[in-house]
Amino acid sequence: MTPSDRPVNPWLIAVVVALGAFMEVLDISIANVALPHMAGDLSASNSQASWVLTSYLVTNAIVMPITGWLANTFGRKRLYLTCIVGFTVSSLLCGLAPNLATLVALRAVQGASGGGLQPSAQAILSDTFPPTKRGMAMSLYGIAVVFAPAIGPTLGGWITDNFSWRWVFLINVPVGIVVFSLIAALVRDPKRMTEARGKARASGGISFDSIGFSLVALALGCLQIVLDRGQQDDWLNSPMISTLIAISACAFIAMIFWELRRQNPIIDLRLYRDRGFAVSNFLMLMLGFMLLGSTYLIPAFVQSLLGYTATDAGLVITPGGFVIMLMMPIVGRLSGRMDLRLMILCGFLITGLATYHMTSFYLGVDYTTIMLARAGQALGMAFLFIPINTLAFAEMSGAQTSNASGLINLARNLGGSIGISVVSTLVSRRERFHQTIITAHLTDYSPAARSFLHFTAQHFIAAGRPLLAARSALAALYRQVQLQAQLQGYLDVMKLFAVLFLALIPLLLLLKKGRVSDAGHAPAH
Repeated sequence: MTPSDRPVNPWLIAVVVALGAFMEVLDISIANVALPHMAGDLSASNSQASWVLTSYLVTNAIVMPITGWLANTFGRKRLYLTCIVGFTVSSLLCGLAPNLATLVALRAVQGASGGGLQPSAQAILSDTFPPTKRGMAMSLYGIAVVFAPAIGPTLGGWITDNFSWRWVFLINVPVGIVVFSLIAALVRDPKRMTEARGKARASGGISFDSIGFSLVALALGCLQIVLDRGQQDDWLNSPMISTLIAISACAFIAMIFWELRRQNPIIDLRLYRDRGFAVSNFLMLMLGFMLLGSTYLIPAFVQSLLGYTATDAGLVITPGGFVIMLMMPIVGRLSGRMDLRLMILCGFLITGLATYHMTSFYLGVDYTTIMLARAGQALGMAFLFIPINTLAFAEMSGAQTSNASGLINLARNLGGSIGISVVSTLVSRRERFHQTIITAHLTDYSPAARSFLHFTAQHFIAAGRPLLAARSALAALYRQVQLQAQLQGYLDVMKLFAVLFLALIPLLLLLKKGRVSDAGHAPAH
């Protein structure tokens, strides 16, 4: 028996692919905190620096759904190693970038390289573990994928405060080298994939769907720019945003018609004919919506209203990541013994109720209350990743695993982008709405307003500022109006998140009963 034929401990493979996925997901959230530092160091505005995030997300979204085609065409292991090399080298160059334009271009390369890591890792785990052990494998992978957004802001803040924003990228280099070495030594493509590639070459070689790829790039690339820049550019009031929406919509429609007619499509949309897969993809999109939307919402709430620093804001949500780390192995074991729909129901109820509890927050709310509410959210989300992925792939054959992995990863990432976009837009608009309502009640005949102005003016007079007392009292009143309006804006979004999650429960009726041990090909997440 040659060394390459010797059996490899599947848990070692699981740890390695989970580490690669953790690195890629972490790079999305860890760079957010460092943006102001990048802007100052590279002589750019915050608006210009935000393209560092946008370029990464655009190319990441384009590559992710076509990963299945790339893996089936060139080999899954070869694709994964290529992605690791590209991600590691581009991370190194990002850390050394001399100006913003170079950094944005390199981040686009980094996003494209990272786009193939998560789907490939899912498919590798699917082929590595038998159905009876996939629940625990999924729990390990779920820890990496969910914990990364939770720890990203805290880690990014600590790195930039104590070292430099460049180390946000440079820390990927040693991790990438380790992952590449271990994947090269441990992972082998399944025999069926090797045989299928041999038959494809014998029958006519590789056929690249250039039109399909162009439509995918236009549809998803334009959509990601819209989601990332829409609020900043005032949505439909911006000619650029309006144009991108139109291009994305037309490209999506054309892509659907084109891909459904192809024998070997670059994105296999026929997978959505399976009801379980289609519903599970929507549930995964909503899970990404909640996970990244709330990960953006809570730090923004404590920073803008409670005066937390970026590091302190990260520490509010970090304990939720540890809750998921503790719960994932438990959920992995339970998934082989319980109806997965019941587990998803528990996840929806816990997450929805924990989010609704957040609507009781006020301007004096303490750290422990916020942290416990976030931990409750995390507890519910821990019951969702494994069951949703398992049900999505329950009816998939091994040959469909790579294509399906790309689509469900895209659903989660796209849901996260939508969640962040919805939060930033609704908080701003609901704040203006509530400010208008509150201001309308602050008339000369309002006892509360007159009392506030009187006592505040007396305070400034007592402080030795009699000439500015009346003006200062009005400024203090306006500040209170702003704070209360902003608070109500955040609470409205929290209520929306809670209602949306609880409203998803009826969709469970469309899913079949199942357990991890019943699924033939259930990639991890």
